Amino acid sequence: MKAKSMDKIYVALDTVSLEEAQSLARLLKGKVGGVKLGKEFFSAHGPQGVSIISREGLPIFLDLKFHDIPNTVEAAIKASVPLNLSMLNVHVSGGLEMMRAAKRAAREETKRLKIPCPLILGVTVLTSLDDKDLDKVGVGNETSQQVELLTKLAMEAGLDGVVCSPAEIRSIRKIVGNEFVLVTPGVRPEWAVKGDQKRVTGPREAIEAGSSFLVIGRPITASNDPLEALSQIEVEVNGGS
Repeated sequence: MKAKSMDKIYVALDTVSLEEAQSLARLLKGKVGGVKLGKEFFSAHGPQGVSIISREGLPIFLDLKFHDIPNTVEAAIKASVPLNLSMLNVHVSGGLEMMRAAKRAAREETKRLKIPCPLILGVTVLTSLDDKDLDKVGVGNETSQQVELLTKLAMEAGLDGVVCSPAEIRSIRKIVGNEFVLVTPGVRPEWAVKGDQKRVTGPREAIEAGSSFLVIGRPITASNDPLEALSQIEVEVNGGS
């Protein structure tokens, strides 16, 4: 039986191989909270691929980060929710009306289909970016300031939560309270390499800071033994006990 803390972990299945994604989903079923499917997988296999993974019985976070005019995002959300997802996301920088359209589309379409409504999350600042990167694209705020600003905008739009790096969890929790969902990629166990992530922390630290769900990919999926890697993460999350 998995520890309750492991329900907070969504494993990123960032692969173009349907067979590999299926194999990992079967291996992880009952051991984690769910899996994340992103643009890499979706570009290769589309909605049909998502449906195939869904049949393995794990909740799915479809990480497509929609960012377009409100009508286009509304239509994209309506096309996505029949896949019976647990979470979907959009970029907060798409603006207030775009986010409202996304939330409205999810609510109306799931009501029509009589299925549970997925959480609609706003992506704040990608974990691969830091202050220097933001400055180069004309954002004058420091990363932490920009994340807080975008989080407040996501709340105003009525979204269910945001995607942020572990570095911003504590400051955001002071703003949003306990019910707002915080999903945190950029989580790396102490024994794992950072890769292309810049604002990272360990899984235990992220949970203690107030993360609702952790997204962990390569430390598990690129391991020679994913279950052993998951076991090591569980030990770390539980304080080495």
